[in-house]
Amino acid sequence: MGMRYLTAGESHGPQLTTILEGLPAGMPLLAEDINTELARRQQGYGRGRRMQIEKDTVQITSGVRHGQTLGSPIALVVENNDWKHWTKIMGADPLIEGQEDEVKRKITRPRPGHADLNGAIKYGHRDMRNVLERSSARETTVRVAAGAVAKKLLSLVGVTLVSHVVEIGGIKAKANANLTIDELKERTELSPVRCADPEVEQEMMDAIDTAKKNGDSIGGVVEVIATGMPAGVGSYVQYDRKLDAKLAAAIISINAFKGVEFGIGFEAARKPGSEVHDEIIWDQENGYTRKSNRLGGFEGGMSTGMPIVVRGVMKPIPTLYKPLMSVDIDTKEPFSASVERSDSCAVPAAAVVAEHVVAWELANSLIDQFYSDRFETFAAEIKRQRDYAREF
Repeated sequence: MGMRYLTAGESHGPQLTTILEGLPAGMPLLAEDINTELARRQQGYGRGRRMQIEKDTVQITSGVRHGQTLGSPIALVVENNDWKHWTKIMGADPLIEGQEDEVKRKITRPRPGHADLNGAIKYGHRDMRNVLERSSARETTVRVAAGAVAKKLLSLVGVTLVSHVVEIGGIKAKANANLTIDELKERTELSPVRCADPEVEQEMMDAIDTAKKNGDSIGGVVEVIATGMPAGVGSYVQYDRKLDAKLAAAIISINAFKGVEFGIGFEAARKPGSEVHDEIIWDQENGYTRKSNRLGGFEGGMSTGMPIVVRGVMKPIPTLYKPLMSVDIDTKEPFSASVERSDSCAVPAAAVVAEHVVAWELANSLIDQFYSDRFETFAAEIKRQRDYAREF
């Protein structure tokens, strides 16, 4: 069956919640495992004022006892510190007579590039705050929380993940093929823009500053690498069981992401097949490996045992201090789009979000494929699969 999760909560509501189902019993899990990842999401050069307001920490309210998962649903809650300023505007209770005028910030002016207008049309909302509060990237807080639990599971069975920024505003980092995953992680965590290339780090920050000064925003490209996945995870027999397809959907589901690629990705369209596919080799110690990893760790929708390499393209954030033109849905008059609090560049933070949605899908694929009621049995099954693939 695998794992699943749902999230709930609005950007300025009292809290964000996620419920996870399908984790095996007996897996070590602490709140600190999640809080460490939530803190990483809030960092990064170019973040807005909201990150100064919120200091995200999780409450584990079910499914874990004395540091061990129980096998039952896990509920995670992250409170919004800013809620105290929004209790009337975002409260759940009906408004009393005469209170409508007191509750301000009704939104009838959709912002280009956001979910505002389409969401209002879909659900019939004349106040588009009902849309933007949920469509906000604030929701990725609990997606990272869910991914942190998955990342913990992966770490316990030998799968390691790292995310980093490879491009911001057209400024590209040099390839880091010679770095180990631990070295890449160390460099990235020390960088304000989560970039492992120190030569372009300052140039990226200058581009973010320029965009902010001009009331604009810039996007970029992030990369997630996962090592240690056993070969043969996923499937070729049905389209919806291909692991790379699931990862692609997860990346595109992140707010503002518009493209995804694996390995050399779209560059494969400009190369002959002999320069795209990875030759297979075998040795007694490692079993089957590849001479290269141009396909990013996938063949036929399944993991090859090579590092999984996936990149996502993030468009510039559409909330601009140099607003674009739109139309008021009540008056039908044109106007300059309104501004909520915004980041001039959220690419560094988005890399962390991408890392965690990838972690969830990888963990889910392992849970789906290997016996998973008890963690110790699950871990033993994965070790058995690695041994089997090596000796095949």
